[in-house]
Amino acid sequence: MQCSSGSSWFVTILCFVLLTCLAVVGAQLPSDLRWKPAIATWYGDAEGDGSVGGACGYGTMVDVKPLRARVGAVGPLLFKNGEGCGACYKLRCLDRSICSRRAVTIIVTDECPGCPIGTTHFDLGGAAFGHMAVAGAGGQLRNRGQLPVIYRRTPCKYPGKNIAFHVNEGSTDHWLSLLVEFEDGDGDIGSMHIREASSSEWLQMKHIWGASWCIIGGPLKGPFSVKITTLSTGKTLSARDVIPRNWSPKATYTSRLNFF
Repeated sequence: MQCSSGSSWFVTILCFVLLTCLAVVGAQLPSDLRWKPAIATWYGDAEGDGSVGGACGYGTMVDVKPLRARVGAVGPLLFKNGEGCGACYKLRCLDRSICSRRAVTIIVTDECPGCPIGTTHFDLGGAAFGHMAVAGAGGQLRNRGQLPVIYRRTPCKYPGKNIAFHVNEGSTDHWLSLLVEFEDGDGDIGSMHIREASSSEWLQMKHIWGASWCIIGGPLKGPFSVKITTLSTGKTLSARDVIPRNWSPKATYTSRLNFF
């Protein structure tokens, strides 16, 4: 159907409505779901998962499933001073002589401090980098060192996992710091709030580093409910009384919820 000046008033109105709806839908499509160019390098052992820990604060989680062999460091454009932690991306290389058609999915767990500002750069564990090669060519691909790739954002998926909150070491009744784990969907965090059991007020937490947030006050009294809002799409999830009254530093408390 074409929209022309010779159409009847009914067809004209219908065309206007359809075009308006298409424009709205197009405006709502996340631009970061499109494939874009980037540079990929690798670090650590040739078949390794990458480095232990990382700037996001996930610690030894990067060495075990579901993060294992899916970790990656990113440059400043995607790290976003730590707010990009937890986001998931698909990467593909395009040289058909050595690259597979399949994409590798990585989770942002670290920052690449040496990556140049103004460029999109992924620094992957050796296993993830080699996964982009055709069967048996992972070593040859790693020998190239630096590789042009295309990438796009992809929803994070942690089957069988719910969002968990790790109480960071050093937390007290007056300074409480939480690390978010296993967030499906967007994976990133734009804001975070906490609510004491005896209150109806949500208190805003402050982003301090990586995937960690904190609040200063007190004395803070549990149990605590936690509300997170994603950075990418603004989706919100509230976990009621997820952190018990007798919480302790370095403990992890799992909610009954996730975004999927």
